[in-house]
Amino acid sequence: MAEGEGTPAPVSSSAIRMEADALNAFLAEAFPNSASGTRGRVVSAEPGRIVARQEPIETMLRPGGLISGPTQMGLADMAAYALVLAHIGPVAMAVTSALNYQFLRPCLPKPLTAEATLLRLGKRLAVMDVRLYTDDASRPVGQANVTYAIP
Repeated sequence: MAEGEGTPAPVSSSAIRMEADALNAFLAEAFPNSASGTRGRVVSAEPGRIVARQEPIETMLRPGGLISGPTQMGLADMAAYALVLAHIGPVAMAVTSALNYQFLRPCLPKPLTAEATLLRLGKRLAVMDVRLYTDDASRPVGQANVTYAIP
């Protein structure tokens, strides 16, 4: 079968299959039990990169009024998942196989942005770099290396 006759185009790091709105709709459908405001949202998607944002709520703060580590890691993981889906399409069972997070500085309770960049997209694994920041992208509060297994 020729391309365009029922055979999908090969997965590529230079083209996306889902835009930000489609990713947000898919995440809402895939995680219907997540509490309102806790999942974050995809702001933009382009080949090899997505930007996601999380508005912190009181339950995301740790003692000292900082955004908690689990909240930061959750946003990093969501951004990586969305980046994989942007390239492979709506495959719910793509799963995290590794996430290594580095806390770089205190994360003040401000809107938290995650910029995820695709390092490698293979048939079975995708590897991403995710940087999190509040005010200034040049001063990240955290950095994650995330690997996803693709079914």
